[in-house]
Amino acid sequence: MTPTRALPRRRRAPRRPRLVRPLAAAALAPMVLVGACGGTDGDAAAGGAQTSGDAEAPSTGGAVVEHTYGSTTVPADPQRVVTIGFNEEDFALALGTTPVGTRQYLGDYDAPSRPWAQELLPAEPLPTVGAEELDLEAIAALDPDLILGIYSFVDEQTYDLLSEIAPTVAESADFPQGGTPWQEQTLMTGQALGAEEEAQALVEDVEGQIQEAAAALPAMDGAVVPVDLSFDDGTHNLLAPEDLRARLFTDLGAVMPEQTGPISPELLDTALDGDALVVLGASEQGFVQGPVVPDLPVVTEDRTVFLGGYDEDLPAAIGYGSPLSIPFVLDAVVPPLQAALDGDPGTEVQQPSAS
Repeated sequence: MTPTRALPRRRRAPRRPRLVRPLAAAALAPMVLVGACGGTDGDAAAGGAQTSGDAEAPSTGGAVVEHTYGSTTVPADPQRVVTIGFNEEDFALALGTTPVGTRQYLGDYDAPSRPWAQELLPAEPLPTVGAEELDLEAIAALDPDLILGIYSFVDEQTYDLLSEIAPTVAESADFPQGGTPWQEQTLMTGQALGAEEEAQALVEDVEGQIQEAAAALPAMDGAVVPVDLSFDDGTHNLLAPEDLRARLFTDLGAVMPEQTGPISPELLDTALDGDALVVLGASEQGFVQGPVVPDLPVVTEDRTVFLGGYDEDLPAAIGYGSPLSIPFVLDAVVPPLQAALDGDPGTEVQQPSAS
């Protein structure tokens, strides 16, 4: 396996247009993230971030982490870390840091019980600092010395308010909003936590597991495999390649279709019918209802993989897209994808959600 190199740090880039909508973990509904009103003098007293729009490194403190809103100097040994991103908690845990507060998972999934992180989670649930909207007062009350928000979708105004509480790391400037790959998120988190070598080793380990899975899926290389976020009511939304949940499948060799986003009923026959199809959310029974879907070759030839509802482990693990959850996903998706892509309509796909 070729050793992984750390992703290069670039100077701050101009803000890029939004190419993906903020979708929390495996939940489908788009959200508007608004910082809670009321940044107070008390909030500011909780801690001060050193930030710089021109990425100039201050002379004191720990690492300087560059991000879309400039750069942040973090403490040399942060002890009280609050994670405000929708998957951020996993990255901190994977690098040996248990947050003192975290963002609440959106949707019905029981995130504190997620199996891929159980060995690292504390016995008691972590305090939460907001769900769709951040609660700045709750964040300040935890007296953090570092706030991690690499997958938080915060705007600059909210970032400025957070920075009055503690040094805050936002998403990378080198990718579309919400599109920082897990590798870069791991490396940025490791830099902020003073665990750069551990982060690099973790990236190499998980990338090696992805490469092994891809080797077991030769038919996936170049195959068009739409990933459909759907509901039993017939709603369909195809993930764009920039979406973190689609990246795992493209890392395995798949190609996302040209048409992504919400799919109208009259376009389902062309949008969904790839070499295989991955469905998140809808049940198999609910998915095939309606006038078009039951007759799609990808359905009639048993080339569709159903990964379960939004309250189940597998879609949530794909939503987290972390070094902890990715191996969990690989174990579950490789066998059904092998069956779906073997070219034999007679091969039955053993659905992971039914196992």
